[in-house]
Amino acid sequence: MSITSSLLARRSACMAAVALLAGAWSAPALASNAGAYPNQPIKLIVPFPPGGPTDTAARILGQHMGETLGKPMVVENRAGASGLVGTETAAKSPADGYTLVMLASPTVLGDKLYGQKRYDLLKDFAHIGVAYDLPIVMVVNPKVLDVQDISQLIAASKKQVLNYNSAGSGSFGHLSTELLKSQGKFEMLHISYKGSAPAMTDLLGGQVPMMFSDMIAALPHIKSGKLRPIAVGSPQRVVFTPDVKTVAEQGFPGFDAVAWGGLMAPRGTPQPVMDQLTAALKKALDDKSVQEKLQQVGTTAAFAPGAAMHKRIASDLGKWGKVITDNHITNN
Repeated sequence: MSITSSLLARRSACMAAVALLAGAWSAPALASNAGAYPNQPIKLIVPFPPGGPTDTAARILGQHMGETLGKPMVVENRAGASGLVGTETAAKSPADGYTLVMLASPTVLGDKLYGQKRYDLLKDFAHIGVAYDLPIVMVVNPKVLDVQDISQLIAASKKQVLNYNSAGSGSFGHLSTELLKSQGKFEMLHISYKGSAPAMTDLLGGQVPMMFSDMIAALPHIKSGKLRPIAVGSPQRVVFTPDVKTVAEQGFPGFDAVAWGGLMAPRGTPQPVMDQLTAALKKALDDKSVQEKLQQVGTTAAFAPGAAMHKRIASDLGKWGKVITDNHITNN
């Protein structure tokens, strides 16, 4: 072998050894980087417009969870069809933990109301946990309907035709009132609005005498005296209106109407990632400042793990699905 050939052979062998050593050192580093979660911002889809209860709660929780996880959680609003549009987007996203979605009560029943099966909430998602409860309160305009409780409301409904309004056909206020009507065996006529803001405007203006409203929309007007609360839908009284009796306390045992929200990820999201997200959600909801911020906008922290969220979705599908079917309610 010539001197030149010998030198070339040695050079090739050295280069191969260096490459092998480099690979040995870099492989663990690459594996470590690939397994680190999160290593980029997390997108949190809110399937409703900005400013509503779901959006507000998502931003409060997202900020705290992002601080815990070490990467920002960025809210992206994708409104439409009672939350179906944004939730469908999340269902079709990669199951890598970088796209989450906020579930709220209207979305649970969306496919029943619109007659479109875009996804299955029980099968197409991994459930991170329940985040908050949104109490609903039955309010009347006392200048139009001077009643103090449900028994007086029922008595008034049997003397005259009463109307009630809601944020829309199939909204939680609509379904809750229909459930109460069926249990109390009385009648009122539903007037559907496109959103809680115009519904509340007409209630305050006296065009409609009463509605089952979410606490966020009603509370400022309760405090000002423009609206009178006569019942809350929760099983227990709520901190916002502690002197107002529940529907159950007024002769309807077992009545339970509470809107709520929680976090989900696409099905197949790795369990270690799910565990991190659930822990971050719980930590946020255990924080006193987060609890206070949620209360300031009319919601209450109500953490429950993913398995409990799965059961709550299934329960709502059965309970409120029956109300929809029995009353032939659609949103088409």
